[in-house]
Amino acid sequence: MSATPPLRRKTRAGSRHRPEQTRQAIMDAAVAEFAAEGVSGARTEAIARAAGVNKALLYYYFKDKETLHGAVLDQVFAGLRTAIETQLDRDLPAGKKLLAYAAAHFDYIAASPLYPRLVMGEMMRAGRDGSPHLHRIVEQYFRPIFARVAEVIQQGIARGEFRRVDPMQFIPSMVALIVFYFSSTPVTRLISGEDPLTPARVSARRAAVLDFVSAALFQERRPDKGARA
Repeated sequence: MSATPPLRRKTRAGSRHRPEQTRQAIMDAAVAEFAAEGVSGARTEAIARAAGVNKALLYYYFKDKETLHGAVLDQVFAGLRTAIETQLDRDLPAGKKLLAYAAAHFDYIAASPLYPRLVMGEMMRAGRDGSPHLHRIVEQYFRPIFARVAEVIQQGIARGEFRRVDPMQFIPSMVALIVFYFSSTPVTRLISGEDPLTPARVSARRAAVLDFVSAALFQERRPDKGARA
């Protein structure tokens, strides 16, 4: 008689047998918890419950809450950097490249509207108590992105496409224009009486952002100001 084949254990979600899926489930749950409660108010019990794991398994992947928060921030900014650099690597004139950057930045935030609350929370925390992550975030993400966008602006100025502006002033203004809409949705909802995150309203905001950037920067208004990235 042939030997009976050994029984195979079923692999459960939320187990060590599916590390990538389990880790990502924890990260997704952490995004929502940190965005809602901040680092100090967030509870690992709530994150574990939302991820479908127990606390022991959460601590198997992340040694403590601060490590998990740092991993969430890295996920946010690594994804943003990839989205932006994809556009900045394109062989385009400065004007089209700058609008492609702005559109990609907007689309990334629109796809994950909790991200601005995470970032604002970390910046406020850095101002109050200090942040163990801010220096790394600046060096790995903010500074390289800023340098590349500033280079595009300088190229546009040199070629006569852009007005003479100070990138140190213009870039933060442009980022605020992109991000503030999503961080202020509770207020916008009260003012307008409508959901600011419907596809139609997000699309309208996207067009308005690109129009505003064009009006503020281009020497002449561009016919492709609403072009998609």
